[in-house]
Amino acid sequence: MKISGTFLDEITHDIPSQNWGPQEWARDFDAMKAAGIDTVILIRAGYRRQATFPSRVLEKEVGMLPCYLDLVDVFLIEAERCGMDFFFGTYDSGSHWVEGRYQEEADLNRAFCDEVIARYGGRAAFKGWYISHEINTFNEGVMGVYEQLARHLRALKPLPILISPYVKGVKQFGAEAISLNRHVEEWSRVFARIEGLVDIVAFQDGQMDFHELSDFLSVNRELAARHGLRSWSNLESFDRDMPIKFPPIAFPKLRYKLEAALRAGVEKVITFEFSHFMSPNSIYPAAHHLYRRYLEMPDPRP
Repeated sequence: MKISGTFLDEITHDIPSQNWGPQEWARDFDAMKAAGIDTVILIRAGYRRQATFPSRVLEKEVGMLPCYLDLVDVFLIEAERCGMDFFFGTYDSGSHWVEGRYQEEADLNRAFCDEVIARYGGRAAFKGWYISHEINTFNEGVMGVYEQLARHLRALKPLPILISPYVKGVKQFGAEAISLNRHVEEWSRVFARIEGLVDIVAFQDGQMDFHELSDFLSVNRELAARHGLRSWSNLESFDRDMPIKFPPIAFPKLRYKLEAALRAGVEKVITFEFSHFMSPNSIYPAAHHLYRRYLEMPDPRP
């Protein structure tokens, strides 16, 4: 069990931009390929007023900051060159759905993805969709977004649809964290609603304590299988245990999480995210060392 996929995050939410252009991205795709990565997932094509390409829809509906480089084209060029599958991540307004205006979020994304297909739909590496809206428990409004958007995406281009939710765990929520049993109840409801619409779920693995990780990974896989979803694990390669946001994770923690994913029987491990936290090209020197430790790691299978 090795990491074989990564998110691509340059429309950043809470980590700094690396200010890369096409040459830097080409070098990083080479490093990804050398590490065994075969799948790249654009975590979001736009966030609030930033976008990865100059979208006419977002400019009209939201009013975007200037976009000087078509990152989607850059990522597709590199994915095609390296033989990788590219999953396109949708737009996150950061406001409509957060404030309960779920229909506005769905409507905007449908129009936006129409533009995406017209622009990139014929590209060879375009192999999947990623719905970027993350939840930790059942949310009726977001279920509507998932249902409408998944149906629309599949009609535009019938490809696998991925989501990457998170656990309402103690590292992020402290005393408000939910129990494993409550998590099972909440996600049984979610999966019952999205069964047949979403194909793959990759739960983030960093919000719960390490001693809880195996249990959560196992129940997530079992719940997904019960509802016909493929189960991946989204290994957070940044460290939530430090007093700053966010340094590259310590290698023993990364290895432990990989071994836990192997024991749980997940199909694939992806990470958030290679370029900042694991890459030999990262702005963080610790990521350069993590890359070397990772490549040196023996196969964890017995």
